[in-house]
Amino acid sequence: MPTSEQTVAVTSGRRLAHPSVAEIRLETVLHALADPVRLTIVRELADGHADMACIAFDLPVSKSTTTHHFKVLREAGVIRQHYEGTSRMSRLREDDLEARFPGLLAAVLEGARRSARSPGPAA
Repeated sequence: MPTSEQTVAVTSGRRLAHPSVAEIRLETVLHALADPVRLTIVRELADGHADMACIAFDLPVSKSTTTHHFKVLREAGVIRQHYEGTSRMSRLREDDLEARFPGLLAAVLEGARRSARSPGPAA
């Protein structure tokens, strides 16, 4: 029996490429997480719902740049995306990243949360 994600992909005819767990590379994940906008997306997915529409994110960049950031995260194996009707839904690949690089995502998210709470350097 197909999952709801597979059903959506089949019925909509639109498929998105995702690396398998074995294909996820550390340097690609770290590159994807190094950008502040992409890190914001990952933090919101980690703190939010299981699936979030791309339009649900309030990002300080244009729609085309937002699309690029989601593509980088998807191709790095950080998120999984699928269509629900006309909406592209995103989900953090927490289990896959934990299996491939134990503790990495948790450490990055904790560092990002601490950074967001602490004041910047004194001038």
